[in-house]
Amino acid sequence: MTFEDGFPNLFISYARGIRGQHVAFLASFSSPAVIFEQLSVIYALPRLFISSFTLVLPFFPTGSYERMEDEGDVATAFTLARILSNIPISRGGPTSLVIFDIHALQERFYFGDSVLPCFESGVPLLMNRLQQLPDSDNISIAFPDDGAWKRFHKLLHHFPMIICNKVREGDQRIVQLKEGDPQGRHVVIVDDLVQSGGTLIECQKVLAAHGADRISAYVTHGIFPNRSWERFKHDNGAGPNNGFNYFWITDSCPLTVREVKNRAPFEILSLSVQIASALQI
Repeated sequence: MTFEDGFPNLFISYARGIRGQHVAFLASFSSPAVIFEQLSVIYALPRLFISSFTLVLPFFPTGSYERMEDEGDVATAFTLARILSNIPISRGGPTSLVIFDIHALQERFYFGDSVLPCFESGVPLLMNRLQQLPDSDNISIAFPDDGAWKRFHKLLHHFPMIICNKVREGDQRIVQLKEGDPQGRHVVIVDDLVQSGGTLIECQKVLAAHGADRISAYVTHGIFPNRSWERFKHDNGAGPNNGFNYFWITDSCPLTVREVKNRAPFEILSLSVQIASALQI
C-alpha cells in the first residue's frame, strides 16, 4: 500500500509477537524502486526488541558498479554497503548479512563493523547438479575471463579447466581461448552473473569452434535486463554451435525466474537449502 504521494504505507504485523525472537528478512533489491520500502522495514525490525536479526540479500545488485575510474564516478556498491552497515543493532548484537557470490571480491571490505557479512556461494548447487548428469565423467569447467577463474577455481578444482579471455581488436573485444582443451568435452561455462550475455555467447562460439561436444552455462545471478535471456537458445541436440544444452541459474533474481521458468535451456537451482544453513550459523 502507498500514500497518495506514492511513498509506501508500511505496517509490521505481529510486531509484539516477534519480541525475543530470532528474525530473518529475505530481501530482493530487484530494482531501485523497491529498495526504499524494504530498507524501511529492515531498519525497523531490530528496534522491536528481537533477539537477533539476519538480513538475507541473495543478490547484491550494485556489485558491478564499484569502480571509480574518472573523477565524479559514484561507486554505488560502496553506497549500498554503507546503508546496510548502518542497520540498527538488535538486542543480540549486529545484523548478520547473507549474500551469495558478490560480484567484486573487494566489496566484502566495504561493509562497516556494525554488520556481520556472511558471503556464501551458489556453486555447490551446480556441483550437485553436475553429479546427476549422465556424462558427469566428461565435464570440463570454462571461465569466460581470469576474474571468474580467480573467484571459482578453488571450488571446482577437481574438474579439468578452460580459461577464456577478452582481447581488444580495434573497437571490438574478442573472446579467445587462453588455456585448456574443450575437444570432445561437455563444457560448462561458470560465472557469477549475466546481464546482456554477450561474453557468454562469444565464449560458447569459441568453445564450439575448438571441438566441445556440448556446452552449458551456470551463473548464480541471472539478471537479464530487457529480456536478454531470449538470446540464449537450446541446442535441441543439434550441437554446441546451435545453443546451450543447459543454462543453470539460481533463484536469487525472482523476476528472471518468473520469465525463464520451464523455458529450455534454463533450469532453476534453488538457494533455499543454502539460506536455511546460513540461518543456523
